[in-house]
Amino acid sequence: MERTKSVFIAISSLFFSIGFLAIGYGMIMTFIGVFLKENGTSDMVIGLINAAFFLGAMASAIFSQKIISTIGHIRSFVTFASLMVITFLLHSLFLNEAFWAILRLISGFAYYGLLIILESWLNEKSSNEQRGQILAIYTAVFYLSTAVGQLLLNIEDDFKHMIFSIGAVLVLFSVIFIAMTKIKEPTLQPFERYSFPKLYNIVPLAVTGSFISGFFIGGFFTMVPLYILKVFDSKEVLSLFMTFTLLGGLLSQWPIGKLSDIYGRRKLIAFTGFFTAIVSLMFILLPPSETMIYFLGALLGISIFCIYPLSLSRANDVIDENKDIVEISRALLFAYGMGSFFAPVVIGLGFNYLSHQILFIMFLILGIYLALYSLSRKRVEDDHMSVFVSVPVASGAVIPEFDPRQDQEWVDEQQSNN
Repeated sequence: MERTKSVFIAISSLFFSIGFLAIGYGMIMTFIGVFLKENGTSDMVIGLINAAFFLGAMASAIFSQKIISTIGHIRSFVTFASLMVITFLLHSLFLNEAFWAILRLISGFAYYGLLIILESWLNEKSSNEQRGQILAIYTAVFYLSTAVGQLLLNIEDDFKHMIFSIGAVLVLFSVIFIAMTKIKEPTLQPFERYSFPKLYNIVPLAVTGSFISGFFIGGFFTMVPLYILKVFDSKEVLSLFMTFTLLGGLLSQWPIGKLSDIYGRRKLIAFTGFFTAIVSLMFILLPPSETMIYFLGALLGISIFCIYPLSLSRANDVIDENKDIVEISRALLFAYGMGSFFAPVVIGLGFNYLSHQILFIMFLILGIYLALYSLSRKRVEDDHMSVFVSVPVASGAVIPEFDPRQDQEWVDEQQSNN
């Protein structure tokens, strides 16, 4: 008990650092589209600019490990954090769409590099029996901090130019907590690469669910704000809607996870797909009102934020001991990133040439497809099932190593508790 307490005290600075980063991440991610829309940028261009962030994130998963291994975790953290601060401040100095796309790409690369560093430190400091608790705290901190970031969008119009400066300050606070903590630098293991055709043959439902989940989450952070502004023309409504959706996502993790442990991942993925489709249909058909939009936001969060952890759990259920689940999980994370990248591009084109309703029409179609596809897959026997583990809405490439399901004793203990 005393050892566990000392570990949590030692890594508390990491959670503070994650919290400040997530507040800045959530605030800027939503604000970019709002700011560009207010300055007359087309929806299609906004989508492309936002997609650049996720392109940077995917590049980070491939290349940032080399930087971290070469110059060390602390120097890498300072480097990536500095890049984020520079890009945030440059946003406030120049408004040029092509330039902003480059800045978003750099900030995506830097942000996910920071997540890799923080996750590898958490993994280094936690034992097998503590990983489940630490990952749960990580997930809660990330959701709550990202939700707090949405509330900062309510800043007065006279001070809206300060948003990027506030984001830069938040990133710098995260550096302070890291700089003042003496933590042993872990060793990053080389990342193997799985080809997607091979991966799809091994875990088709997990790949499909990860991609569609990325599409939903990428679309939520980048293009849903434009939809809300179109309907309500209010940043206050937008910030509260985003906050309620994130809180719905956080609160749903435990009950959805428990149900999936009882009834199986296949049925719960199908449920979340159908649920997303129903909520999307309600967005399309119901007359808009502030109370209704907050309620629908919470319902949307219940479904879209659970699909990726359910897909990851499905992969753990069906993969045999001869396969490397860590590398497969990283490949699923990459599929999630691809979905996040395509969402703003496709939805932005739809906004530009069709209607803003196309967003929830796409969510409706993808939700139904995911549900039907999930039900068409083979059921996993109860004795082959792992245990559901929630993961943050944005994760670095080290999170699969941090997954406590890699420890069979922990899985057996959780299953016995159930």
